[in-house]
Amino acid sequence: MRDRTYDVVVYGATGFTGRLVAEHMLDKYGVGQGVSWAIAGRSRTKLEAVRKEIGAPDSLPLVIADASDPASLLAMAKSTRAVITTVGPYQLYGEGLVAACAEAGTDYVDLCGEPAWMAEMIAKYDAKAKASGARIVFWCGFASIPFGVWLGSLMPWI
Repeated sequence: MRDRTYDVVVYGATGFTGRLVAEHMLDKYGVGQGVSWAIAGRSRTKLEAVRKEIGAPDSLPLVIADASDPASLLAMAKSTRAVITTVGPYQLYGEGLVAACAEAGTDYVDLCGEPAWMAEMIAKYDAKAKASGARIVFWCGFASIPFGVWLGSLMPWI
């Protein structure tokens, strides 16, 4: 994956949580200081506004991708080593990105708290992700923890 443009793309950066992730990335890694990252979403105008609002320089790259456009998701996945997505609800907007990452060998991280959808995605994309080297990581974030703890107490095998 040395030919990837970015180390990380924050998809959904124009939403509340995505913006928080972008702010963290800016605070932790800056821009052009070792970790190559970008913010992504479906509206260039909104991404430009977020970039300005969080105080990022104009050199922070913008990636245009839309959950309803599989080609744009695949292009984004192929451009990066990892995607952090905050675009939910995942059962409505997430499968295309999981599929794209599994195909492209790109790591995927979300904060999904939708266990039925996650089980469906594992059944559909596990073999493809393993074959491409993609690591698909669901349920990685604060919003997921309360439900996960509750669900885990009911179903300890999770």
